[in-house]
Amino acid sequence: MPALIEDYALLGNCRSAALVNRNGSLDWLSLPRFDAPAVFASLLGNEENGRWRIAPCDSVSHSERRYLDDTLVLETTYVTASGTARVLDLMPLTETNSVVRIVEGISGDVHFEMDLVLRFDYGRSVPWVEMLDPHTLSAVAGPDRVILCSSVAPHAADHHTVARFRVSAGQRETFSLRHQRSHLPIEPDCNVEAALKETIDQWQTFASRCPEVGPYSAQVRRSLITLKAMTYAPTGGIVAAVTTSLPERLGGERNWDYRYCWLRDATMTLFAFMNLGYIEEAQAWREWLLRSVAGNPEQMQIMYGLAGERDLQEYTLPWLAGYEHSQPVRVGNAAANQHQLDIYGEVADAMAQAIKAGLPRHPRSAAISRLILPYLETIWRDPDEGIWEVRGGQQHFVHSKVMAWVAFDRAALLAESADQDTEQSQHYRNVAEEIRREVCERGLDPTGQFFVQAYDSKEMDASLLQIALTGFLPADDPRFLRTLEQIEQRLLHQGLVMRYDTDSGADGLTAGEGTFLVCTFWLCDVYVLLGRRDEAQALYERLLGLCNDVGLLAEQYDPKAKRMLGNFPQAFSHIGIINTALKLQARCPVRDRASRSE
Repeated sequence: MPALIEDYALLGNCRSAALVNRNGSLDWLSLPRFDAPAVFASLLGNEENGRWRIAPCDSVSHSERRYLDDTLVLETTYVTASGTARVLDLMPLTETNSVVRIVEGISGDVHFEMDLVLRFDYGRSVPWVEMLDPHTLSAVAGPDRVILCSSVAPHAADHHTVARFRVSAGQRETFSLRHQRSHLPIEPDCNVEAALKETIDQWQTFASRCPEVGPYSAQVRRSLITLKAMTYAPTGGIVAAVTTSLPERLGGERNWDYRYCWLRDATMTLFAFMNLGYIEEAQAWREWLLRSVAGNPEQMQIMYGLAGERDLQEYTLPWLAGYEHSQPVRVGNAAANQHQLDIYGEVADAMAQAIKAGLPRHPRSAAISRLILPYLETIWRDPDEGIWEVRGGQQHFVHSKVMAWVAFDRAALLAESADQDTEQSQHYRNVAEEIRREVCERGLDPTGQFFVQAYDSKEMDASLLQIALTGFLPADDPRFLRTLEQIEQRLLHQGLVMRYDTDSGADGLTAGEGTFLVCTFWLCDVYVLLGRRDEAQALYERLLGLCNDVGLLAEQYDPKAKRMLGNFPQAFSHIGIINTALKLQARCPVRDRASRSE
């Protein structure tokens, strides 16, 4: 039986990330960056697709884990009949991609075993393994090399590398696994003790800048650290999640690769950083954005690679069985080529809010706006695939039109704040008003009482909550209030919000998925706007209760099975934790934006 999604903890170094489960098995690691082929892929297959397990040999009577205070250093404590020991897992924040594991005896004697199964290219390629000395192993497959340095001497056993050892009170055994290109000279091993201290210091220094957010401060800091770990330090790009193909429905086909930089996801993260005063992180993302989208606005994509790459071709990995047999396992994402109107509003909103938060104006952002807005003016009436990236054909999604309105509304605000051409500002206002009139005419149900998912549709959609959250209409507008009632009646499932009814088949995929966590955070935010603070707080605290033991959330949740679903950890969900906490504590100086794909 594979580990549950919520059984995993995150390790990261702002270049790549690993997932380690409660039983000490590191089951996912892509090297040298988030979207690279995994060297441990048992998360999506079995142990022969790659893993690294360090755990007690004897039966464990009790175990618990936590992150060391305000860090991404994971501590797992094991209690056995013969003693107690702990394992510290971390990825040092250096340019060298490595994972460090430290086993320390606390009391008595504890016997451990290590099982290292290296499989390159997403679990397909068995590398050439050789011992460089009794404590150093090299594994090579094509362009990649992984070096294991350990204080314990390992040995080969049927394409595995194994070791058994014992730790007594105060005794430490150390393991370091690092990646490098195979044609380069072998790099020296890191100083494990120094790496541990430096990693703790770096994370705690980062987290110390986070303001207090009342009773939610610890969870906000944990979510902030998680979002930082999902930022690719060399470029400032922000991934939506660190995994691919964790299913939105067990056994189903809704399995997507989220290891890329969606414009809307990244702008949401930008707002979270700015709301907490992390202006440097916001500025790095803005630089990434301006590099990525520069050029012809007609070629602007909804997502890019970590350095702004445009070719994200989607293909499947048939040799992987999939998480709990959820197939296909996908790499790449064909949605990169979709037409989605809302991204123009996301980008315009991000630029406006960045200036409001204190970032200096960037000359290139004004130039790009002069290209994008005229283009958007010619296409906003077109249908698109929408925020949820449907694969069942384009529609006139109401949320998409609302976000087109946001683009012109924010452009007008920026022009006014900079004392620019008043004629141009008024033109933006006129276009925004034209969009609003059409949405209020064509985006309502046949009775004209409430908004629906798309023109001429009867379906309800949680993205309609953004009508109030973006300021498109006041939260107390009767049409929005009736829309809210419809969402509560039709999309709430055991108190949590579905994106939309997948049974309609409109998205072109097999029906069925979990509740979408960020949508429930949006509902909390709407309740705050309406003054329904008790309901907002109760719902928010229920969402916090869904976090696993180390404070992480996936994309979705199945309230019936009480299980997480979807890629993990999910930026959307942790952004919701941060921004809703700030709203509840009335400490949200920058209006947050939020959305989701696939």
